[in-house]
Amino acid sequence: MTPAQLRVFAAIARHGSSREASNELQVSEAAVSGHVAALRKELGDDLFVRTGSGISFTPGGLRLASRAVEMLGLQDQTVHEVRAAGDGQRVLRIAVSSLFGEVAAPGLIELFSTRADDLQVEMSVSPPDQFPRLLASRAVDVAMGPTSQSNPESIRVKEFLRYQVIAVVSPSHEVAGRHVDPKTLAQQKWLLGPSAADANSVASRMLRRFGVPEARQRIFQNHSAALAESAAGNGIALCAAHAVSGELADGRLVRVQGSGLLADGTWAASWLRHEVTSPLVNELVRFTSTPRAIQAMLTGSGTNIARFKPRVHVTLWS
Repeated sequence: MTPAQLRVFAAIARHGSSREASNELQVSEAAVSGHVAALRKELGDDLFVRTGSGISFTPGGLRLASRAVEMLGLQDQTVHEVRAAGDGQRVLRIAVSSLFGEVAAPGLIELFSTRADDLQVEMSVSPPDQFPRLLASRAVDVAMGPTSQSNPESIRVKEFLRYQVIAVVSPSHEVAGRHVDPKTLAQQKWLLGPSAADANSVASRMLRRFGVPEARQRIFQNHSAALAESAAGNGIALCAAHAVSGELADGRLVRVQGSGLLADGTWAASWLRHEVTSPLVNELVRFTSTPRAIQAMLTGSGTNIARFKPRVHVTLWS
């Protein structure tokens, strides 16, 4: 099996169509068919058959589709690590959820990256439901964000920090300083960060609890923008309590009082379950539970994820 053949088959599995696979890879359909034919001959399996609604995979084809993603990811990871080693660098690739990436990761990763001069950290922001795929394909080494009950057996999970989400408004807002009932809350304008787009997030669960219609929700490009809009008196914002301690202390923001306006969440690290795990991943997972790391996540450095030191590369994924 060649990498080209595996890329073709992975694309077919992803799209359920040879034509879509050829479009993605920018090769002819004849080339796609040729690669599939070579795989069928080498493996002695039809791999898939065409049906009226697309294609149907054989058990062997499903196994190959899974292995193709893993093998290609491992190949890409190896190329990446070899190039980094040539530059005298060790590379750790981390996927984070939007809220963790904004309010906790800056302090953690900045402190962790200073532990060795040869360490390069690459951090990307991605929806938590994409973590298993990113790990399985070796696109990242470790993922950090909300815990999930649906992780496959191939993924290990370790919780490392509990946090609370609260609702805040400007002192001049109409709901400031009084106990607010659910009906009134549902009628307010809610100013939200990207985590609200995740149906399983703490923010989304809170919005559903109050029955807040989508027309009353405004999702901003980051949580800081939502908080700034709330501080201007334009609505209720949801945020991690530790991230707004300063604003609450000096009166720029006040907590909204009412039943159900305090919710608990947990952040965890996820990584592939292998007999041999990357030493860097093990080191980071251990580090997250240390007092220094927890303090860094709770108080941070005041650095936004887009303003890390040069050794930390950040990519925002849609």
